[in-house]
Formats: sequence, structure tokens, C-alpha cells
Amino acid sequence: MSEAVEKVSAVLGRMGAPSALAPRLAAALGPQPAAELDANPWLLLRLPAVTVEQADYCARRHLGEAARPDDPRRLGALVGHTLRTAARRGHTAIEEKRLAAVVGQLGVADPRAALEAAVAAEEAALFESTDEPDDDFDFEEGGVPEVPDLPDPERFYASPEVGRAEQRLGEELLRLIGGSEPIMDPVTAAETLEAATSRGGFEISDTTREALLTATLRPVTVVHHGPGDRDETARTLVCLAAIARESRVGIAVVAPTAQTAAAVNADLARVTGGEDPESGQAGEGDPGEEPAPVRAVSLAELLAAEPAPAGLVVLHESMSLGVARTADLVATCTDDAHLVLLADPDQAPSATPGRVVADVAASRTAHVAAVADEAEPSPLTVLARAAAGGGWPEVEAPDREVVRVPASSAEEAAHRVVQLVTDSIPRALGIDADQVQVVAAREDGPAGARALNAACKERLNPGPGAHGGFDVGDRVVLAAEGPGYGPGDTGYLRAVSEGAVVELTGGSRVTVHDPAALRPGWAVGVAAAHGGCWPAVVTVFPPRVPVSRPQVYTALTRATRHVSVVDATDGALEAGVRETLAPERTTRLALILREG
Repeated sequence: MSEAVEKVSAVLGRMGAPSALAPRLAAALGPQPAAELDANPWLLLRLPAVTVEQADYCARRHLGEAARPDDPRRLGALVGHTLRTAARRGHTAIEEKRLAAVVGQLGVADPRAALEAAVAAEEAALFESTDEPDDDFDFEEGGVPEVPDLPDPERFYASPEVGRAEQRLGEELLRLIGGSEPIMDPVTAAETLEAATSRGGFEISDTTREALLTATLRPVTVVHHGPGDRDETARTLVCLAAIARESRVGIAVVAPTAQTAAAVNADLARVTGGEDPESGQAGEGDPGEEPAPVRAVSLAELLAAEPAPAGLVVLHESMSLGVARTADLVATCTDDAHLVLLADPDQAPSATPGRVVADVAASRTAHVAAVADEAEPSPLTVLARAAAGGGWPEVEAPDREVVRVPASSAEEAAHRVVQLVTDSIPRALGIDADQVQVVAAREDGPAGARALNAACKERLNPGPGAHGGFDVGDRVVLAAEGPGYGPGDTGYLRAVSEGAVVELTGGSRVTVHDPAALRPGWAVGVAAAHGGCWPAVVTVFPPRVPVSRPQVYTALTRATRHVSVVDATDGALEAGVRETLAPERTTRLALILREG
């Protein structure tokens, strides 16, 4: 135990709080955590598990009669707690009147004073937005413009870290929107596309061709795709690489995680004739005209490598990233770069705050296009498309691309999951267990991610948990970012020395020094799986679990070859897909872009 943690533990003891909170508080409170907590016991609310009632109790124990309900320290902490709770639900900012109402429901007599206290204590950041009228000035007879009255500014409050990340993202996007020229003129771009498809021996749809031309001409483009467009998306990347080569601007293809980067590279190899896309070799065509190498990398790999500037930056699975990680990517783009956000709009919003793709599209400052694959849809695509529309049909799958497994209880569902991962899928489909990802609809319970991880470990890598609950050979998922890795990356623990050495999908190895960044990875929740792709997915829905359409759709589309759906909901799965959409999120990004 470090000295800082020991000091925090001592303060917690004096206020009657569990010492087990000390490590997390020490990490959350900055360079002098014990002194800060001693001066303001309501900082306990920085931890999500602490309730307002518990913090008030500890404050009374610590401060005695000085612990008043209207104490500015308490008011600021309550507002900060409310904003952090909102951020965990995906909101980046809350409008002033709405926030005041929520704070008032916590028993605060003067919510406005609480908001002021929160800003003063840096528990909240204040942002103002004013939508300027689009109408032209009306000129009076004397030729002097009549300046219209501007509306009062809308005031938004945000958790400082989240609010500033969203502001930064907006400013970085505006930099791109205002600074770049077309990569090619339309005629040259069309000719380049014709040459690329001819050389590659494939065709692209007219819809995809239009999207490619848009991305060539416009600085920021949102390109939508559906669950059956994997090959067309890969062909799109090949064509974009040809445009980048011909115009000598360079291309960077980025995925949220290492496993998705590996899946994209497999798609690229398939559509270019089975060659490694990193080698720059295509399948058919003139061998004297090799296309430029195109290879996807994870966002963490890109940020760690300080890559050469690219004039064309493509982000795969962009629905999975919130404002902070997207801002990190956009900040690496040069002023004249073109940014393409590849997105499946039916997926769930990101697990972290923001709704980047929807806001960029809604801002009217970027262009929206789509790719479309005209090939016959696979059974997995048929099911995913039906779920996106609110349906849950029986799907014919002669090659077992889709398997639905009913279960009568959570315990039976858990048994089926382990059976599928360790036996049925490897034996029947030839997909090894290390290529199968369990995606659970909940964390707790007999069929939740925690219990499934324990069961899979027992079967696939039993051991005493010698290294902080893990053993070498365990499958892990990373819950934080560091050099070469990011949230959602999955891999295997290969060694423990100065840190945990994790081998990611694709073979790269990273060293994780923070033990709290490791989680068991055989089973993950839908939020952790978002942005990842695996050959096979087993998704499980136990009884009495809340089910929504975007949640189910996102789980289905994590698989590239096979999905098994273990359903113990007794009809709630179909009802959730039919009736329940994702909750709305309050964000500022569209306003920032429009006002830019």
C-alpha cells in the first residue's frame, strides 16, 4: 500500500467509511488526496458506488455541526456527482434548467447556488451556445442594417473532463472543415476508381462510388454501412488507398481495437485476392501497377507510433468511440486531411459519453454518404437487418452461420454458453475457442459476464489466480488506455514481470502496468464488445434482463462468421428488439460545429 493510499485510509477511518475505498479515491482525487478528502468529505461522491446519503453520513461524522446541507462544498459535490452520473449514461452536457431541476430533486433548496458552487470548485464546467439566425439582415431605407436580437445563450454544464473533450473535438473538426481542399477533381477521381476496380478484379455499387467521390471532395464525411457490407467496405478502402496513392497524400485506416484492425485486414486480404494487404499486392490485374499498401491499425497503435501525416484518415466502427477518443484521433490529422467516419448507424451509441457520428451528421457541416453491397445477404446479415428494423425472424442457416439456443433459466443459459465456446463451435465449425467471444447482456447473475468468465477459465485455463486473480494464459480485456492498447482490446496474458505482458489480436505485445486495467476477457458486456469484431460470437440474454434493439443489434454484428444467440428471456428478447430503442443523449457537438 502506497503512502498516499495509507493517508486516505486514515481519513476514511475517521469519517466511518470503509478503508477499501482508499485506492480508488487516491487515484480520483489528484496529487494530495488525503488533504483534499480531509477538507471536503463530500468528495467521496467522486466514486460511483457512494450514495449521497452515505457521503452526508461520513461528512457529519467528520465535520460535526459544520456539515450543513447548504455547505458550498456539499453543493458543488452534488452537482459534480449528478454530472458524472449523466456522463456514465452517455450525456456530455446538461442544459441549465434541466440540471437545476435534477439537483433540486436531491433536496437542494437553491439549485442555482449549487451550480455556481460547482463551477467555483471545478466540479462542473459551464458552456454557452447561441444559435444565430440564418435570415439575412433587413435593410432600412437609410441603408443601415437592422441587427436582429440574438436569443439568450443556452447554458450547459458538463463534467470538466467530458465537456472539454467535446469542445476540443468540435474545434478539431472545425479545423479540418475549414482547412482542406479536394484531394482530386471529380474526373480524375472517377478515373482512379475505374483503374482501381479493374486492377483489383472487383466491382463496386453506384452508391459506393458516390460515397468515394464525396470523401475525395469533402473534408469530413460520414459514410454509413450495414451489417452485410463488410466486403464492400473493404473494397472501399482499397479504392481510397488508390486515390491516396495517385494523389500522393497517404492513407491511415484506423480501428478502435486490435481485434477489429485484424478483422479489417482479413477483409482486405480477401477482396484483394487473398494476399496480405500489408504487402501491397492485389489479386488480379497488371502486376506492374501495384496498389499502395493499405493496412488497418488500432487507434492505440496509431497514437503510440506518431505516424507520418496522412491526407486521408478513415475510422472504422466509429459508432463505438465517444468524444474523448475521437478527439485524440482528429487531433493527429493535419490541417489538409480528409476524415472519413465509417459507421453503422443502427449500432448502439458509444459506451463513453457522446454521440459523435450522429452529431457530425446532424450538424450539416459534414457530408453523409453510404456504401452498399449488392451481393446476396448471409443468414447473419438477414438476422441483423431484421433486428435493426425491429424484427426477430427465424433465419435459415444451412451452414450454421446463425444458431439460436433456447434456455429455460440463467443456469441453463450459462451451461449452454460454456458448451458452445469449449466444444460445439470448435467441433462443428472449426473455429477455435480463442476465436470465440462471449458477449453478455449483463455483468452479474448466473449468466452474467462475471460468472461466465469464471466458468470459461475453469474449462480453458484453470489456475489459482496467482497474479492478482489472473494466471498466465488467461484471456483478458483491457479497460483503460496505455502505450499500444486501448479500452476494449482483448488478448492473452503471456507473462508478468515489471507489468502484465498481454498479446493482442494480431500478435503485438503490450505491457500493462496498472493492474486495474485488466479484466477477465472470455466474456464481456455489450459496451465492452462495442468496437470489437471476432470470427464467432456467443451472445447470451438471461431472464429479466433489460433488452433494447441497439443492444441486440450491436451484439449480433460483433461476429464476422458465426453467432450463437442463447435466449432465456421467455419472449423479452423479441419484445425488446421490437419496442425499445436507445435512450436519447444530451450533447453539444452539433451546436459547436454549427456555431463554428
